[in-house]
Formats: sequence, structure tokens, C-alpha cells
Amino acid sequence: MQRAIAVELNLDASVIAIIDKADEEDDFDGVDQGSRGEIMRVAEEIDRAFKDHRFMVVFHNGSGDYIDLNSFGFPSFTIFRGYFMLWTFRRRFQGSEGYPEMENKVQNTHFFAYETRYDILGKRILFPVLQNEAVAIAAKYPCMREINPEKIVDCCVYGLFLYLCLPEHLENEWAARASAYWMCDGIIQGDQAWEISSALSKEIKWDLCPSVLEVRGILIESSSENSTCCKRLNGTYFDENGISYPPMAITTSNSKVPLTPHDIQTVSADMSSYFLAPDEISNDALLVLADGLFDQSTNLRVLQLSHCSFSFASPPFIACQNLRFLGLHHCKDNETTKQIDPRKWQFLHGLWVLDLIYTGWYQVFSKEIAHLIINLRELNIVGPECWKYIPALHEQLPDVQMLRIVKSMDQPNASAYIDNYLMDKTKLELLDMSGTRNMARLPTNLSKARSLQVLILDGCDGLGNIVSDGLPHSLTSLSFDGYGPATNWTSTVELPTRDLRPSSVNIKKHIKTSTISLKGCKGLGSLFIRELPNLVELDLSGTAIKILDFTTMVLEVSSLKRLFLIGCEKLRSIKWGNSGSKIEPDLELLCIDTRPGIERPRPSFDKSNNNFKLQIHAVIEDARLARSLCDPIYSYHEGWYSDVSLSIHTSTLYDGFVQDEGACKDKIGQINDQVNLQQQQPFSVGQYHDVLSKVGDAPMQSFPHPPTTSLSRHIEIARGSHNLESELDGNWQFHRNLAYLMGRVSESLHVHDVLTTASMPGGDWYWDYLRWCRMERCPKMETIFPTDAVGFFRLETIWMADLPMARCIWSIGVRLFSNGSFEKLRHMHLRDCPRLKFVLPVWVPSFPRLCTHLCNIFVLDGHYPWRITVDGVAFPRLSTIHLHDLPMLQQICDVGFKMVAPALETIKIRGCWSLRRLPAVGEDGPKPAIEIEEDVWSALEWDGVEAGHHPSLFQAPLHSRYYKKKLPRGSAIRLIRAPSLFACLLILLVKHSFSAS
Repeated sequence: MQRAIAVELNLDASVIAIIDKADEEDDFDGVDQGSRGEIMRVAEEIDRAFKDHRFMVVFHNGSGDYIDLNSFGFPSFTIFRGYFMLWTFRRRFQGSEGYPEMENKVQNTHFFAYETRYDILGKRILFPVLQNEAVAIAAKYPCMREINPEKIVDCCVYGLFLYLCLPEHLENEWAARASAYWMCDGIIQGDQAWEISSALSKEIKWDLCPSVLEVRGILIESSSENSTCCKRLNGTYFDENGISYPPMAITTSNSKVPLTPHDIQTVSADMSSYFLAPDEISNDALLVLADGLFDQSTNLRVLQLSHCSFSFASPPFIACQNLRFLGLHHCKDNETTKQIDPRKWQFLHGLWVLDLIYTGWYQVFSKEIAHLIINLRELNIVGPECWKYIPALHEQLPDVQMLRIVKSMDQPNASAYIDNYLMDKTKLELLDMSGTRNMARLPTNLSKARSLQVLILDGCDGLGNIVSDGLPHSLTSLSFDGYGPATNWTSTVELPTRDLRPSSVNIKKHIKTSTISLKGCKGLGSLFIRELPNLVELDLSGTAIKILDFTTMVLEVSSLKRLFLIGCEKLRSIKWGNSGSKIEPDLELLCIDTRPGIERPRPSFDKSNNNFKLQIHAVIEDARLARSLCDPIYSYHEGWYSDVSLSIHTSTLYDGFVQDEGACKDKIGQINDQVNLQQQQPFSVGQYHDVLSKVGDAPMQSFPHPPTTSLSRHIEIARGSHNLESELDGNWQFHRNLAYLMGRVSESLHVHDVLTTASMPGGDWYWDYLRWCRMERCPKMETIFPTDAVGFFRLETIWMADLPMARCIWSIGVRLFSNGSFEKLRHMHLRDCPRLKFVLPVWVPSFPRLCTHLCNIFVLDGHYPWRITVDGVAFPRLSTIHLHDLPMLQQICDVGFKMVAPALETIKIRGCWSLRRLPAVGEDGPKPAIEIEEDVWSALEWDGVEAGHHPSLFQAPLHSRYYKKKLPRGSAIRLIRAPSLFACLLILLVKHSFSAS
């Protein structure tokens, strides 16, 4: 609505961009088109456009509900400000509510007008209104730009006639076929006739309000003949008003006179459309049509016959050479003629649509005359014995585009029959096999129907698995409704709408289908699956599904265990919903990959592993798609997510499926504890790579391997991720996004090669489960975890590398760290973070128990015991320190306290040219071994032997084989590494955990 207003007001392109962005966000949130809210920024722009202007809004409300236009940005309408609005409900004359009901919905209106029966007929406003609406309809569709609006009026009148005259038992069924009638009657002509008729069927729907129904007696004239009543448009009224109208008639039962077999003797010769629609009666009292009943109806183009009998070998319409639409409903052969004369069946040449509904007219496809059917576009056969038609169709009807074989329940081998028929049907666009209960498999030759777009399998109870190998890649829509076939259909190449489907199932059926695979159907974007209780696996890989909705597209599939969406580039949302399917607690495996292509390795999840109830593997380019993963995961919240295995990768470059922790256990022991630094990185990132290339296998070159084994709930964020910053917001309005999964669910986190400036999520999320965090090559990130990021009860390993702008890992500020925070931290690795000032505020409740392998910089926060400044902080089990390539590092601990490490065994230092202090080690223990450049060792400052801080308390230092050259102050290398990192601390590797002293 706001988009239409913005376009009408010619608002700036930036406003349209806001609407586009909001629509995109709603897509990822799974919001229905009709449920999308107003955008405040757009409302402000609309309000600004109206400011200081007098205006009138003409609002055509297509519904019967009241809509508050002020929420869209319109100022309050009042006559004192010169703001006026002209409001109409629905289209004119339509709507089942009475006018008093409508008036109650707009009680604040100043004037309410409505039509009466006198207005419609006496003032003759019906057709002028239809003419104006015809112009409006034509303007909406490019295919109608050349059409005469009067033709659209004729279609409206045609539909109104059917609405007013069809008996109740045929009203919905035949009215749904109106688009075919308009075209076959000749109202809509030309190359785009089918497209135009299809579009008009969505626009022309009659649902008259009570006052308009009173005009039936004026618009329609009736004449009775024995037990029948013939109705047609009132020619006198139309002629007096100078209005053209299609010549058409409907013959129905006369309720006042009992029906007798021979009550129809003549049919007007000028009719172009004729409908015989008596009440449903027994076969013993069918109307009998004489052989030459329609011989004079040379203009007849549309013929619908219901509940009658005639000679199938010499039908009464055999002389109607202009016939385009022929529908036979519950018709029987009276067998008055046995012999077929092919010379008289030339009317079949022009036939476009043929409906055979519970009618066994097998003669039409006999060898003598079937070859005459050369222009048939649509064939619809309904009934338990309709399979008998299929053998005769082999090598016939090569140009048919829509084929329905519905409710064929008696043929045990229906698939084989249909196989032969599909051999040469290269133009077939729609195939409906609904209700074919004995079809055990899809026809093998279905893939040869290379133009097939719509496949309907509603009520195919005996169908086994559906696999994509037998489906044409042209398929765009599929329907498999366990409730059964649609009650009606339209002449459009699309799935039945919800209102044409059964609303319930009377008898629960045993539908065997356990697997549906539509993998590789690249155009498939429309899907309807319902009431398949044994469906276990649904594979939509490589399809064009945009929003997979488990409330409108896939319903009542209570056994669904596995869902595959690999190569679904257009996927924006999975809408799980709270009704219809309720599949989240039963789903076991969900695989998503939105990158192009479907030839991806499937995840190596062990089906025999019962440790997890739900396993999710997702590779998503747009981080917003992670919102759709929250609902199925959240359904296991009572189990604290221990029942969930999760692997999410937001990247376009991810190449394969990371194995879970269990799959990697055997390999962990084979990994060397140390790895060459050059091999560890895909490209050089340090300023001393030239040094490393020269020193060879010097001891200082050994560094620990980064964490590579993804845990059970793993998230990776890498280059190629889109819309990442908004999804890292832990305060996001719905609290169901990537931030939620990272903070509340993930056990391992790997972030690398991204350009985001955003920190990791804070807000309301506790990092309850995170065990290791690895971040590298993020050139714009300044703070890793914000002040409000709390929890970290299980965190064991932190690996940070190549973060040139990072100033801190955890920011300083008031936080709610509990007693358990960081108590399991064992390893912290920091490398090539030149601007880093500190890592972790020194005093968290668990600080005395912090573990070793701690790569850390300790600074004083606002909360710490005052004795720290006197006694220092003891690291009683700290054994090893590695410091590498930190040219601005001056000391290991903040100047505000002293670091005491009595168990220290090894110190390895390289490239820390500004280092001035080492930890105090005490006099009683063994002397620590130390590797350090001679220049750095000579420049160290000491507190003395009494303080446990003296060179004699260390072993003789081992100096590396490479020495830096003396450089003048302010040299290029110093300028490169000159961020303000004064009084900072960085511990790159600490082995063996330490506890409180």
C-alpha cells in the first residue's frame, strides 16, 4: 500500500529503496504479503509530502474491512483542514454484506452513499461502471493494452449471467471454467487469448450484494418448456441501453413440473454458448437429446451438457462446425446409432477444450476419427474408468497442453498406460493425475514431457516415492494433496487455489509415499503438499523456492525427518508456523546450502548416532536466513540444546562439510601439537615472514595448532557473508537471528576474512555454551566482545590472529560476570594484533582459577581486590610463555600490579623489541629456561633478588640465530608498528592450567 502511495506521489527513489529493503526483510522473516506492517520512515515521507497542501484521496478498498490510512502516512482527514477522502468498498455491486453493515465500519464518515435496485436499473449505472472497470483492468496487464475494453465488459456480463442462472450444484464447477468460455466463445481472440483469459479470471469474480440480486428479473428472461426452463439475457433491456451482449442460454429444471425424458426439442439457432444444466437425477430419468437437436446452431462455440443421454456414435452436436468447447457431464449413450460415419465428425477439427466428466464417450478416440482432433489444447477426463481412454491416446493429440486424468481408481497398472501416452507429448504444460489411486509410481516417460510446468498428484494414495530422476527440469509447480482431488479447476496452467481444494478428509487413507525428491527442478517455485503421514524425506535441492511455508505449502506431514534445500539460491525463509504441520519436534536432519549448484557433498552425519534428535547443516550466503533456523532449534530448549547438532557457515567460499566432533576424534591424536607458522596461514600476514624464511627450523618457530575440530554446535562466518552486521546485533527486535544462535547455542565459533566492523553479539544473550572461539583476518574489527557480552562459563580456547584494528578482546565496563565466567579457560592465542591494548579485564570472579595456555593481556578494571596492587597476582601453575612478533610490547602485566609465576619453566620470546619486564619467579623453584634475542635480554629491567625478580633466577638465555639490525629511531619498520600500545600485555601461549594460589 505504501509503495503505491509513494509511486503516486512521485517520492524520491530513496523512499522506494526503503520499501524494497523492508520487503526483503519481511521475506527473510517469513511475513505474508497481506500481513506486512507499515514503515514509519516511509509514513513520515508521505506525511511530509502532504504537509501544507490541500488534497483529496480517492481510495478504492478492494476488501470489506476498514483500513486506517493514517498509519500509512496520511494526515488526519477533516473538513477543517481541507483534507478529503473518497472511499469505496470492494468493486461496485459486490459483497455479501448489506449496506448498513458497511456503514457501521466507517462511522466517522461525513457522507455515505450506496446503490439501490432503482439506482442500478432506473438510473442505468451498471454498464457505465463495468465499462470504467474494464478500462482499469486493461491498464493493469501489458497483454491487454491492445484489447477493446468492450470485450472485457462482455466477459463481465458472461460471468454475471453464469452467476445468476447456473443451478447450485454446478455453479462453482462451471463458473470456474469461465476463462475457457470467453476464449472459446470468441470474445477474447488473438495470439494472447489464453493469457488474457487467464488474467481476466482473476479479476472478474461475482459476489453480489443483496440489493443487486434483485435485478435478476430485469437482466434475465426465462421461458419454460414442459419440465425445463431456458434462461437468457434480456435482449430488450440490453438493446434499449445500446449494450452488446453474448448470445447465450442456460436450460435448467423447472421445479414446478416433473422432468420427463423428451422435454428438450429445440435450441435457438443464434446461440454461441449453450448450457444444459438440469438438476441431478437418476439415470432412469435422464433428458434425451434428439440426434439433430443442434443442427441449426451453426454459431455454437461453447456447449456444456449435463445429465442427459444421446447417441455417442452420432451426437446431436455433430453438425456444429464452429464448436470450440465441449463439456459432457454425467452423460450416457442411448445407443440409438451404432455405426460411426467419420465424414460427419469434422467438427473435431476446431475443438480446443474437451471435458469428459463421468462420461464414457470412448468413440471420440476411436481409430476412425481420433486423427481429426488436431487443435485440442485441453483435455479433462474424470471418472473411475477414465484410464480406458489412455491407450487410444497413444500417438494422438501431439499438441495438447493441459491433460487431466482424474479419479481413475480401477486400473491396477495406471503408470504403464500413461507411460505410452507421454512418449510424444512435448508441448504438455499441465498434467493432473489426481485420484489415480492405483498408480504405484510416476510414469517413466514423464521426463520426456519437456514443456511440463505443473504436475498435480492430489489423492494418488498408492504412489510410492517421487524422485526427480523421472521429472522434467521444466517443472515449476507440484501438488500432492492427501485430502484428494480439487473439487473444481480453471483453464490456467497453475495449481488449484485453496478455495478449490477439499477442506477436510472424510476417510483417513494409507498414503505410502515416504520420499519426495524434486532435486534439480530449477524452476520449481510453487508447491502444495498435505496429509502425507508417511513422508519422511523432502528434497527441494536446486529448486527456485523462495519462502518454504509449513503453514500454506507443506502441511500435515507429521513423520517428516529429513529436509534438504541444497543449491536453493533464492531461498529467503522457512516459515515453520504454529499450526498445520508442527514438524519441528520431529525433524531430525535439515540441510541448507544457498550457493549455486546442487552437486555438493552431503553431510557425513551418522544415522546410527542417536545422541542428537536434530542435526542442522547450513551454508548460507545471506546471514538473515539464519533466522529460519531458530524455531526448530528453540523447540529443543528444554533439553538445553544438548539434543541439537548444528553446523552453520555464512560464506560463499565454504568448500565441503565440516565433520562433527565425533567424526574427528580418531584424527585428533594424529595431529602434531605444533605446526609451522607459515603452513598454518594461507597467505603471509606478519611483518617478519622474511625472518621465518631464513631461520629454518629454529626452536622459536614452533607454535600450537589452531582449533580445527568443530564441536557439535559450530558456526563459521567467512568472506562472502551478506548482511552480517545487522545479524550480529544481539538486541535485534525479535531475538531470533544469527546473534541468538551464536550467543545461546554455539559451542565453537570461527570468524575469518570478513570486513565487518561489528562486534560479536552482546545484549540479552549469555554465551552459555561456547567452548572455543577462533577469529582471524578481520581487518576492520576493533572490539571482539562488547561490554554486555557475558557468560563464557564453558570457554576453553581463544585464538585471535591478524586483527590489525582490534584494540581489545573484551571491552572494559560494568558487566555482570558471574562466578563461573572464564573458569574453564585454558588456552588463549593472540598473534599479529598490533593495536591491541588489552584482552580481558583483570578481575572477574573466576580470575584466580584462570587456566593456562592463556594468551592474554591483563589490565586493571573497575572491580578488583585492592591487595592486588601490593601482593600482585599469582599464577601458581603457569609453566610456559610464548611471545612472538610484538614490537611495541613493554611488559607482560599492567603497571598497576605484579605478576608472580613460581612454576614458570619456559619462556620463548621473539620480535618483542620493546619488552622491559618479565614475571617474578621466586628463589626456591628450578630456574626457567629462556629463549630471547640478546638485545632484548640486555634491555630488561629487574626488581632484585629479594623480589624474586633477577637474571640469576633464570637459566642462561638461548639467543636466536637471527638478530635484527640496528635501526635509527623513526625508521620505516618502527613507523609500521607504532600504534599506541604502551603498557600492554600479550601472552601468546600458556601451557598447563593454573589455579588459585
